[in-house]
Amino acid sequence: MLKKPLAFRMRPKKLDEIIGQKHLVGEGKILFRMVKSKHISSMILYGPPGIGKTSIATAIAGSTNSAFRTLNAVTHNKKDMQVVVEEAKISNHIILILDEVHRLDKSKQDFLLPHLESGLITLIGATTMNPYHSINPAIRSRCQIFELRPLQQVDIKQALTRALNDEKNGLGKYTVVDENNALDTLAELCGGDVRSALNALELAVISSDENEEGVISISKATVEECIQKKSFTHDKQGDAHYDVLSAFQKSIRGSDVNASLHYLARLIEAGDLPSISRRLLVIAYEDIGLAHPQAGQRTLTALEAAERIGFPEARIPLANAVIELCLAPKSNSAYIAIDAALTDLRTGKIGEVPAHLKDSHYIGAKELGRGINYKYPHDYEGGWIEQQYLPTNLKNKIYYEPKTTGKFEQGLSKLYAKFLKRS
Repeated sequence: MLKKPLAFRMRPKKLDEIIGQKHLVGEGKILFRMVKSKHISSMILYGPPGIGKTSIATAIAGSTNSAFRTLNAVTHNKKDMQVVVEEAKISNHIILILDEVHRLDKSKQDFLLPHLESGLITLIGATTMNPYHSINPAIRSRCQIFELRPLQQVDIKQALTRALNDEKNGLGKYTVVDENNALDTLAELCGGDVRSALNALELAVISSDENEEGVISISKATVEECIQKKSFTHDKQGDAHYDVLSAFQKSIRGSDVNASLHYLARLIEAGDLPSISRRLLVIAYEDIGLAHPQAGQRTLTALEAAERIGFPEARIPLANAVIELCLAPKSNSAYIAIDAALTDLRTGKIGEVPAHLKDSHYIGAKELGRGINYKYPHDYEGGWIEQQYLPTNLKNKIYYEPKTTGKFEQGLSKLYAKFLKRS
């Protein structure tokens, strides 16, 4: 029989054994109060991999002395769930811990819903996906939703130390010396993934030789070798992905070159060229806009080069584009203007198209392409003549408010002011 990994063996059995997540399991917090009152409602726990979602679910079930079963929404089928339901009917209640709950298909959802509704089953779902986007509303509405936070290095170090001292499930039977704070290095390199850190620690210990006194020395080099490299967590569908993209755009908007390059590096490390490309083009038009109109085309050129050469060299044109966008003048005037127009439209401020602007084919005008009483600007000096274009109820509406940024928008601003004055 294969020995279970250290991370599995060290999984907390009680709530007070949980590492981190004090905002949920600390004394007086919501999950602490649930367990204390022995009133567990269905819930969904979500956050990055390896931070304790399944551990908290197991600890909650273990702390209540309730019968519980663990299934996976991907690998277990409806029949497996039927077995859990039949067991619940015998004991009047059961806690179902369901990993990858976002992968629950419609058939399984429809089967579970009435049992969640009746309280026969209390569901504790675990997922790396944002449940507000990825989980069926019918399931979501029957569950409390709790977000788990990434673990800090001090939390990881605590878990590693506990494993080294635990003789029953951990590595306590070994005499291990932490050489030059190797555990701190491991806690840093694991990227907040306690599962990865524990399993790397176990590999470091069992693959190292004891000295004559029966002592195993764990060095920085050893843990670096066992974990290979930092466990960079980047789920392209998860919250962390959108957090990085948001920070990326906000850093460019704030003209912070170094922060922007940091977040670019994270997206590059994840190999996510499509998201980088889309976001940079959005930034070029949303945040740079009319202050530097060439930014859109220059960014597109850099992205086409990146796509053509691929990673790792693609990082070079991407870095060029990011630095230029960071240091370019910023204007969101066009973005604000179109959103203001759309807001009016969506709140019913529409109005009828003025008669002189209507399609001449429908109003019987003799001159092709010109509505009744329409003044053709090209017939007038300067190519402009005063007439009403907006619907009557919006005729004095101003959407575009120019900004004093680069020369281009300043030039537009002068022309705009001239036309507004004449109208």
